[in-house]
Amino acid sequence: MTAPVFVVEGGGLRVGTVTLDGPEGRHAVSVRRLRVGEEIVLTDGAGTGAYGTVAAVEGKDRLDVAVTEVRTEPEPTPRITVVQALPKGDRGELAVETMTETGVDAIVPWQAARCITQWKGERGAKALAKWRATAREAGKQSRRLRFPEVTDALSARQVAALLADADFAAVLHEGGSKPLATASLPSEGRIVLVVGPEGGVSPQELTAFAEAGARPYRLGRSVLRTSTAGTAATALLLGRTGRWS
Repeated sequence: MTAPVFVVEGGGLRVGTVTLDGPEGRHAVSVRRLRVGEEIVLTDGAGTGAYGTVAAVEGKDRLDVAVTEVRTEPEPTPRITVVQALPKGDRGELAVETMTETGVDAIVPWQAARCITQWKGERGAKALAKWRATAREAGKQSRRLRFPEVTDALSARQVAALLADADFAAVLHEGGSKPLATASLPSEGRIVLVVGPEGGVSPQELTAFAEAGARPYRLGRSVLRTSTAGTAATALLLGRTGRWS
C-alpha cells in the first residue's frame, strides 16, 4: 500500500525533521492513526513532495516526520484545463473529484446560459470553496503532489478569451462532426476543453467559442452527463498525449 499524503502549507519541505500539525496533523494522528515508523508523504500541493517516516506522535494533532528525500515534479505538458458548466446538486463535486483523480491540471467553473444552478453571492462563494476542498482531498487520495487549480467562476465571454489563448481548444458536443479521439493535439502548451450543462451549450455560446477557435468534438456514440464528460475526456487526452505512458 502506498504511503498516505498530507498537505504542509507554506513550504518548509526539506530533508530532516518536519512537523505536521493543525487539521492535517489531527487527521493523520486521530483519523488515520499513524504511528512511529510508518511511511508518510508530505506535499505543498504545488509539485513538491517530502518522503519519510513518522518519527514522533504528540497528542491528538501533531507528529514529526523524519524526511529522507524531497522530490519536485515539473509542471506537466501539455497542460489540460476543463471548463466545467455548473451541474445540479452535488454533481459538481463529483466532477471535480473524478477529474482530479484522473489527472486534470485546472478546472474552471462556468456559469453557462442554460445552467440550472446559479452561483451568486454567499452561496456561490460556498460552492466554490467546496470545489476547491474537493480538489484538495481528491489530490491527496490519488497521491498527487500537484493539485489542480480551481479558478473563480467565469462568464461565457471570459471562457472565450481563455479558449482563444489555448494551443488546442474544443467544446464537447454531441453534434460535433469529429471525434476527440482523432483530433490533432499539441505535444506541449495548453489544452482547454469545454463541458456544457445538462441543457447543452446554447447556440450563442457555441458561436462565441467557435470564433475563439474552439471546434465542437464528440466523445463517442453515447451522450455522457456533464459530471462525467470531463473525466472521460481528460483520460482520453492523457493517454493520447503520452502523459499516461
